Amino acid sequence: MSYDYDLLVIGAGSGGLAASKRAASYGARVAIAEGDKVGGTCVIRGCVPKKLMVYGSKFSRLFEDAVGYGWRPVEAKLNWERLIRAVDQEVNRLSQLHISYLEKAGVELLPFFARFADPHTLELVDRQGQVQGRVTAAKILIAVGGEAIKPNVPGIEHSITSREMFLLPKQPKRMAILGGGYISVEFAGILQGLGTEVIHFLRGDRPLRGFDQDIQDGVYGGMIRHGIDVRPQCHITGLKLTKKGNIRICYEQQGQTCETKVDTVLCAVGRAPNLQGLGLDQAGVHLRTNSQGIVAIGVDEYYRTNQEHIFAVGDCTNRVNLTPVAIAEGRAFADTQFGNLPRTLSYENIPSAVFSQPEAASVGLSEAQAKAKLGDENVKIYRTAFRPMYHSLTGRPEQVIVKLVVEKNTERVLGAHMVGDNAAEIIQGIAIALKMGATKKDFDATIGIHPSTAEEFVTLR
Repeated sequence: MSYDYDLLVIGAGSGGLAASKRAASYGARVAIAEGDKVGGTCVIRGCVPKKLMVYGSKFSRLFEDAVGYGWRPVEAKLNWERLIRAVDQEVNRLSQLHISYLEKAGVELLPFFARFADPHTLELVDRQGQVQGRVTAAKILIAVGGEAIKPNVPGIEHSITSREMFLLPKQPKRMAILGGGYISVEFAGILQGLGTEVIHFLRGDRPLRGFDQDIQDGVYGGMIRHGIDVRPQCHITGLKLTKKGNIRICYEQQGQTCETKVDTVLCAVGRAPNLQGLGLDQAGVHLRTNSQGIVAIGVDEYYRTNQEHIFAVGDCTNRVNLTPVAIAEGRAFADTQFGNLPRTLSYENIPSAVFSQPEAASVGLSEAQAKAKLGDENVKIYRTAFRPMYHSLTGRPEQVIVKLVVEKNTERVLGAHMVGDNAAEIIQGIAIALKMGATKKDFDATIGIHPSTAEEFVTLR
């Protein structure tokens, strides 16, 4: 049977873009369908605009820190509208850049949403839900990413998600953030640094569940020091819109019924695969549900679904939901299916960062994971906490945490964790060492760069 394309990719996010360009480089006829801006969550409403806002939010403390170094105090005022406009312009520039990359790679961009009509046929749908055409493909890759979810709480429709955060026309004076994951923690730091009064509601005792305990404690302590009103062990019971346009938050904390008013509520309790409207049943694609009730597309180690010619990569499979992972999966898929270079991806020792304030980053096993896997007696912990040199003149009570998790018998380093400025940049390099199987002796034999925070990783005793 003749098809319009050798490969049709649904979704022009990180995984879809990587897969389509790599497949086209092998001579495949490739098209990618995207009804939104090209670039996906990371470029359009995730990593990139968020990191730009992180940068912007740090200036308020830099102005204050400068006084300790002899600079005269300055009175700086944020222009929220200018910041949002500048971020949006950069997002649009990057989106256009990705379109040009597709053109250079020979990938056809179909500016529509795609949904299955049958296993090999996709309908192209515009923003109004009208079908604008049909295309067929020998192989189909689903790379639609994820979307923010909201809990079943009365009045939750009055909250926004991270998608809307970058489009707020006015800066909130008082903001509540719901959730304890990395997105909520990052936005708490951003808004507080930009001058918004932030109340951060947690269901548990600490944010960043799943990270090493020292990272949880270090970030939590930093948030408190920076003036964020963190309220742990809270159960949100409802949101109500007041006559003045404020939002009343009703919640329970340690058996007490409480309420507070804010301008804006950011709901950042989690994300789930964005599978609505794909018509997966028309293609016979099976889904799977994890222990948390999140439904995702099931794939094997080569990203193949239960249908021989249909594949999926990235957040829609709900495995390791990180942009670089989606890119690596997309390229591995294309190499396997079109480059005659079958390969799979290793999900061990994948580094990750939280651009909180203070910043945090990790690679490998946490202390708890290592002890659960090997037993307490087989794990050795090397850890230090100290005030960074930069703050010796600012007077701020900031703290850096540096930690290695080591297998006792082999001395192999199983995990590296850090809280503090430039944690992501430092852990990225250490991830290479862990990937190569470095031992504590290898770290000890490495000469440090002095004076730096990074040298602490090679001087731990």
